[in-house]
Amino acid sequence: MKLNAPYLILIGDVEDSTYAKTGLGIVQWRPELVAGQLRFSGCQVDMGVPDMTVEEAVSRGARSLIIGVAPIGGIIPDSWWEVITDSANQGLDIVNGLHLKLNDYPKVAEAASQSGSRLIDIRVPPTNLPVGTGIKRLGKRLLTVGTDCAVGKKYTALALEKAMQAVGMDSTFRATGQTGIMIMGEGIPIDAIKADFISGAAETLSPDNEPNHWDVIEGQGSLFHPGYSGVSLGLLHGSQPDAFVVCHDAVRKVMSGWEHYPLPSIGECIDMHNRIGKRTNPDICCVGISINTSDLPKDDRKQYLDNLENETGLPCIDPLTEECDTIIEKMRERFN
Repeated sequence: MKLNAPYLILIGDVEDSTYAKTGLGIVQWRPELVAGQLRFSGCQVDMGVPDMTVEEAVSRGARSLIIGVAPIGGIIPDSWWEVITDSANQGLDIVNGLHLKLNDYPKVAEAASQSGSRLIDIRVPPTNLPVGTGIKRLGKRLLTVGTDCAVGKKYTALALEKAMQAVGMDSTFRATGQTGIMIMGEGIPIDAIKADFISGAAETLSPDNEPNHWDVIEGQGSLFHPGYSGVSLGLLHGSQPDAFVVCHDAVRKVMSGWEHYPLPSIGECIDMHNRIGKRTNPDICCVGISINTSDLPKDDRKQYLDNLENETGLPCIDPLTEECDTIIEKMRERFN
């Protein structure tokens, strides 16, 4: 998938950075491709890149407008379509990672047709995906899992794969969500797959490989989530991970957007994935814990990670502030 850079990233009037994770992920991992952000008046979420109007972005060479939000249900407000249509009129490609389809909006489709811009829907799965077989594949696989959505599964997988490459390990990041696909240019949007074919899609995403090759698979949702557990289960069974890393937000107590559901403990999360994951890989094991400590006081972060490491006996890191070496050492100790 070829996206035309630089990007103008639309986050509109989103109120919570959790729901701007698409834009934030691109800024974090591909900052060289980002021209700026398009925010509406009063928006308090700031990705740390220049604010631009569509006209300013076009004048500075932007080539694509990326819809940089991931709201619950994948719906964006009606008021946003005017700026999206204007962007298409001015020749920007429109890149959409939500469940909606851009061609279903006649004004956007007409504007793109007249200007020659492209309408790109990321969440379009491959055709003819198989049902999962559960047959063990060659090579090794690591899956990032979480106590909730938006706790760092993508960031952790990207950071681990980068660190593995740096020490000479043969590894590949496998994108399963819209942001990961935008970052890497390839992948399968797992949550757009019909339920019967999720595990088969995961098998297709990480096929047979060399014995020492690691597929680092971006996790989705959470087995504990009342809305999104189905995709997490299919991805777990189809990935057949040899190793998994639990991702967690240090201060979050309830499911984001589902405040009537408390988060599970990290111990519960490890136990659940071990128990269910053994169905397709009896040798599955947890090799580390990844914590988003960004909302902890800076002076408390190291103590939090140290305490958790002593409690669980597993390496505990924040992948955006620390190296991933301890988790990689655990992997080598377990699998070499």
